[in-house]
Amino acid sequence: MAESYNDASVKSLDWKEHIRLRPGMYIGKLGDGAAHDDGIYVLIKEIIDNSIDEFVMGNGKRIDVEIIDRQVSIRDYGRGIPLGMVNACVSKMNTGAKYDSKVFKKAVGLNGVGTKAVNALSSSFTVQSIREGKSKRSVFERGELVSDGKIETSDEKDGTIVTFIPDTDLFGNYHFISDYIEKMLWNYAYLNNGLVIHFNGEKIVAKNGLFDLLENQIDGKICYPIVHLKQDEFEFAFTHTKQYGEEYYSFVNGQHTTQGGTHLSAFREAVVKTIREFYNKNFEPSDVRSSIAAALSIKIQEPIFESQTKTKLGSQHIEADGMSVRNYVGDIVKNNLDNFLHRNPDIAETLLQKILMNQKERKEMAGIKKLVRDSAKKVSLHNKKLRDCKVHLNSKHEQNLETTLFITEGDSASGSITKSRNVTTQAVFSLKGKPLNSFGLSKKIVYQNEEFNLLQSALNIDEDMDNLRYNNIVIATDADVDGMHIRLLLLTFFLQFYPDLIKRGHLYILQTPLFRVRNKKKTIYCYSPEEKQKALQKLGANPEITRFKGLGEISPDEFKYFIGSDMRLDPVILRKDSAISDMLEFYMGKNTLDRQNFIIDNLRQEDDLSAEAS
Repeated sequence: MAESYNDASVKSLDWKEHIRLRPGMYIGKLGDGAAHDDGIYVLIKEIIDNSIDEFVMGNGKRIDVEIIDRQVSIRDYGRGIPLGMVNACVSKMNTGAKYDSKVFKKAVGLNGVGTKAVNALSSSFTVQSIREGKSKRSVFERGELVSDGKIETSDEKDGTIVTFIPDTDLFGNYHFISDYIEKMLWNYAYLNNGLVIHFNGEKIVAKNGLFDLLENQIDGKICYPIVHLKQDEFEFAFTHTKQYGEEYYSFVNGQHTTQGGTHLSAFREAVVKTIREFYNKNFEPSDVRSSIAAALSIKIQEPIFESQTKTKLGSQHIEADGMSVRNYVGDIVKNNLDNFLHRNPDIAETLLQKILMNQKERKEMAGIKKLVRDSAKKVSLHNKKLRDCKVHLNSKHEQNLETTLFITEGDSASGSITKSRNVTTQAVFSLKGKPLNSFGLSKKIVYQNEEFNLLQSALNIDEDMDNLRYNNIVIATDADVDGMHIRLLLLTFFLQFYPDLIKRGHLYILQTPLFRVRNKKKTIYCYSPEEKQKALQKLGANPEITRFKGLGEISPDEFKYFIGSDMRLDPVILRKDSAISDMLEFYMGKNTLDRQNFIIDNLRQEDDLSAEAS
């Protein structure tokens, strides 16, 4: 019988109820902090964006960020919120100064929504404004005002202090990963010369804009010195590296547009067009852009993003003159890059040789790809190797933030995951034995080796990383020596051929329990010996203890708990001081003695720690 549809079916929610009911509209996915784009990091970004807008308008050169456990405190030294509007600015929709383009000319926060979302999604939210010798402090809980402080005199410097704790009712057992936050703060520093950020006592400051960003982000050798050019409101820097793929860092008004948009598309087109005209050769775009590492930043009045999280620019026009983003970016790239290449013939020659090398490799690869297609190896992909999810089997829509591909080894393990998974968003790729050690090998191996060929085909990253079919790539191997070896070989494959997949935060390691401790009333899964001891104390006398030796020993009925809402993932993170080439050489190269000594030294440290713990 159909549900009745009448006046009672229509509901009106207040601002905080709507945000809490539909948080995805405001901060994207929730998550537990394992992924760089999880909601708890968006909350931090929304508050810092307001502080950055103050800096851009010439108010306050310092921002303090402190995170202790789950409490975040952000303090800027701008003008401070007008004291009579403090509560309204953090709790009343359609209220803020960002609608006045004279006050905030090129702001990131446009709709006055971000701070309200942080307030509504936090179990505790405190805002304090210090302005012209006076201060007001208010406290909220889940968007509800619980303490409306009076305006008092203050001798503190002007600015705004926001302290909040994301609500565990919404975000679950979340945790902050400092590397993600530090990377976010460094991006703010690269884009705002003169800004000083203090993060838990560490000073973050950059002096050379996007040049510093590329210098810190690029791993290994570059083909020629970084080209760094700027005109008006557009800045860009680039070089070519020895690695595969294309690597871009794009920004709009200081916002990291991780999904690109019109400005990035225009830049990629403009680089190809300028280089073609400079050398008077009709190069293939892929030959020009292969192995490029680039950063670009544009400032636009009232940009239009494709979502509240502002990860993709949709604007087609810039400023009042109505000039398109494509033409604006194209003109600046053409004029500046063309002049640079004429003035620097040595770099121009090196760039040409790199393009010709890319061209030669592409033609060689074309023959290999044809042989693979003719052999019909990919026919076996969906029949044997890949159990896809319905999101991709039934449609061709864009990559879903919730889609996950588990890479596992062995029929029993892949079988358990396949039976336990969410068939709508979770897929399984089954390896056959240990993959090849791909360190030092050319990309030809991806197509000549069946396992790697089918894996990259499943991921759909052959031509362009933007075509990646799954947002989360999860390596799921046994927690023994063989499982660790397979994990290392897969990491080598991704680092060697698709490092950008890791840099964009798509690769994870699945944590699975080592022990099951249970009695007749309760079962506890433990991921470490320490958790096992706590479980034994909690359950009391004579519980049953099971040690899981491999994923295949975990039944499908149990596995669903480990890949569901409480799934534990360890993100694979490349830190600033991690050089891919050096790391691979050490762990996967032929330096056997050095690696052996490293293992022995670390085993000794573990023995010492174990002795201290006991």
